[in-house]
Amino acid sequence: MTRETHMSLSRRAVLAGLAAFAATPTVAASRLNIVATTGMIADMVRAVGGDAVSVTGLMGAGVDPHAYRQTRSDIVAMTRADATLWHGLYLEAQMEAFFADLARKRPVHAVAETLDPALLLSHEDYEGRYDPHVWMDPALWVQIVPAVVDALSELRPDARPVFEANAADFIAEADALAIYARDTLAEVRPERRVLLTAHDAFGYFGAAYDFDVLGIQGISTESEAGLNRIGTLVDTLVERDLPAVFVETSVSDRNIRALVEGAAARGHRVSIGGSLFSDAMGPDGTYEGTWLGMIDHNVTTIARALGADVPATGRLGKLKGSA
Repeated sequence: MTRETHMSLSRRAVLAGLAAFAATPTVAASRLNIVATTGMIADMVRAVGGDAVSVTGLMGAGVDPHAYRQTRSDIVAMTRADATLWHGLYLEAQMEAFFADLARKRPVHAVAETLDPALLLSHEDYEGRYDPHVWMDPALWVQIVPAVVDALSELRPDARPVFEANAADFIAEADALAIYARDTLAEVRPERRVLLTAHDAFGYFGAAYDFDVLGIQGISTESEAGLNRIGTLVDTLVERDLPAVFVETSVSDRNIRALVEGAAARGHRVSIGGSLFSDAMGPDGTYEGTWLGMIDHNVTTIARALGADVPATGRLGKLKGSA
């Protein structure tokens, strides 16, 4: 069975399990106090939990989860929370020991670690672990929804129908986003489907949409980018006549600018095609500060920078209109 077939069957199973809850009952009780590490998880918990939850996200716009360490205020928030949801798959590498200790006292859930390993990508520089950036593929990200439903339902069994109904709505939006991404990225000419960014955060994106993905650093931003790596990527830019590379909002642009300068020294002009959301979403209160908006922004920005004639305002017309 292929990865795509396995994923399709898994998603159908998720949808089938959620479809039974068509109505959304009201929840008449105090809100659950939930802490989530990344913005992507916090956004999913808010969508699934609705009015039944109050969610605190630890890592805001521009924050790198690979290097993040819990602060004193974080520790207080998590020890007082009804539950803490974190990503896992070694994304929050600096916090794993803390979560192991916290789990002895409070409910703690590594939601991405509930994914079927058959759906995950390994990496030659990441021996024994999987690529954690699963939110980059909408069809894969929705596989985490049942884990969020279960985590909230453990605390509020009476509200499970609400969580299930909200989850079905979230999955429907993710499905629409996946279709938009597929159709939009198909407008990029095949020879230009190369995504070069600061670190290897887009492997699942590449697998889903048939892009070659190249990162200066490895899967973790903690890895060092060597001069040899930059030189090799400059060769790729020149040989494949690529028009654009991309910076990331949560990673320094220093190495990307070195690539641009290196290509220029070889007589090849390459532009910075835009700033992508990789390990963090946009600012709170903005469309780009939601997971749906984050992916919409990335897809639209990548497609336009690589030559596709697509609207700058994205799937729902909500983007600011600059790629």
